[in-house]
Amino acid sequence: MTTERSGVLDGAIAPAENSKLFGHAEAEAFLAQSYKSGKGHHAILIEGPEGIGKATLAFRFANHVLRHPEPTEAPESLADPDPASMTTRQIASGASHSLLHLTRPIDEKTGRAKGAITVDEVRRAGKFFGQTSGTGNWRIVIVDPADDLNRNAANAILKILEEPPRRSLFLVLTHAPGKLLPTIRSRCLPLRLKPLEAEPMRQALAHLGYDLGGASGDQILAAAGGSVAEALKLINYGGLDIAAAFEEVLAGQGPAVRKQMHKLADVLSAKDSETIFDFFSSLLTGRVMQLARDAALAGDIASADRFARLSSEFAGRLSLSDAYNLDRKQTILSLLDDLRDAL
Repeated sequence: MTTERSGVLDGAIAPAENSKLFGHAEAEAFLAQSYKSGKGHHAILIEGPEGIGKATLAFRFANHVLRHPEPTEAPESLADPDPASMTTRQIASGASHSLLHLTRPIDEKTGRAKGAITVDEVRRAGKFFGQTSGTGNWRIVIVDPADDLNRNAANAILKILEEPPRRSLFLVLTHAPGKLLPTIRSRCLPLRLKPLEAEPMRQALAHLGYDLGGASGDQILAAAGGSVAEALKLINYGGLDIAAAFEEVLAGQGPAVRKQMHKLADVLSAKDSETIFDFFSSLLTGRVMQLARDAALAGDIASADRFARLSSEFAGRLSLSDAYNLDRKQTILSLLDDLRDAL
């Protein structure tokens, strides 16, 4: 299961410790060559869906910069991190004095990650730059992801981006760049990563010890949408069963549907079900957006607009349920009822 304190899915490798990256050779080449030119941007916005390697790329590039602090003397390509290197060991253990990883802090009372990256976390960046300002070394901040910045934290990070310290580098990750402050986006150089193709997906999962041979492997690849994280949820968290149950609820008729809905809601609201609930949330909102796209392609603009609004409404209700710790089962049942009514 997901380890709340690490945020790492069962079967995954933490990005700071991962020695391999698959499917993003062009992005790696761009970062290496941009850095070597000595004209690299101080803030790079690494965009793309969750679970495709954005954080792994960020840590690989940070390792490259810290191991080769003079840009013009750096190699023209990124190499796999050297496990014998002190830099690599420090990054993997979180002990590097030149790298700060900003992510959602842990609530000491619950042991779970808080709902947002707070302004107190961003203030750590200010202290980080202050403590290392006289060393002349590179100082790198990875914001993972910027989508989790609350309003105050976003404004605080913006101030640093507007007046970056010398030899500083910001690697800002985002699953949904459109949700970021426009001023943050304008201060960053965008680098878009695409979902993984089938072969890089197989390679990435093989690196984690999973062989996706046969029909079941093809089914997982098709459902994962190019995301290793989604594939792990399908493999290790019952994602395939949840997706099948969701389809049965949408297609079902008569009194039996209520029983199916309650069974699904019980699974999703059980103790320690955070990961699979997040999977279902994405599945639900993704399905409604697909309905909006299908309607738009068919020329039914009214239905497309209705489903687009419904997707946004669903996302808001899920967020509200999480923020205020509302009854998760009732939230799920309400959303399923509304989607069935819309269909």
